[in-house]
Amino acid sequence: MRSPLPILIAAGLLLFQALPAVAVDVKIIANESVQADSISMSDLRGVYLQEKRTLKGGSLVVPVLKKSGAVHEAFLRDYLNRDSQEIQTYYEGLTFSGKGSMPKELDSDEEMVAYVARTRGAIGYVSATAATPGVKVLRIESGKRDERILTNRVEPAYPETLKQLNIGGIVRLRITIAPKGTVEEVQLLGGNPILAEAAIEAVKQWVYSPAPTRTTTEVSIPFDQHR
Repeated sequence: MRSPLPILIAAGLLLFQALPAVAVDVKIIANESVQADSISMSDLRGVYLQEKRTLKGGSLVVPVLKKSGAVHEAFLRDYLNRDSQEIQTYYEGLTFSGKGSMPKELDSDEEMVAYVARTRGAIGYVSATAATPGVKVLRIESGKRDERILTNRVEPAYPETLKQLNIGGIVRLRITIAPKGTVEEVQLLGGNPILAEAAIEAVKQWVYSPAPTRTTTEVSIPFDQHR
């Protein structure tokens, strides 16, 4: 009689491969010189996109990246709404234009904690389970008070040729909203360039609730040929 062991092993491997990836939790750390004890999502994005140099309290901050890994990918996805290729291209653009530079990159949680601990103004990220001696952990604010309410949305015109060819996808945009609520600027972050033209044209007509200052946000515009 044939041994069932190989069959059991094969079944176990298939089950293991079918399991969903485990979610990775990230915590934000900062040098003790940073006066803030919390940071909003918008401020965190601003720091890493090098649009902000200081946090509340006037502390100068310098972003630090990990080179790769699950924690790095989770941070880019959950906090910056980008992947590793997109953020690399973004920093290359800043460097080329002279508007910024590539942040310091480190290999591990241990290296990140050590560097942030000894570097004034440094801010970084590690696994939620990592030990963090010598640094402070920043609480992430909900940010709800900073949200702009979309009061008028114009849907994009789906190019008929692309729709017939079943070409769809998601266009990701970064938009700048004026204090009065109109969209001042639209930047393409990802997606089909032809679909992007239609998305940008529509988003430029959106209107948000008024706010004391200019704000930025990121939006995703789906093009589904089955809808």
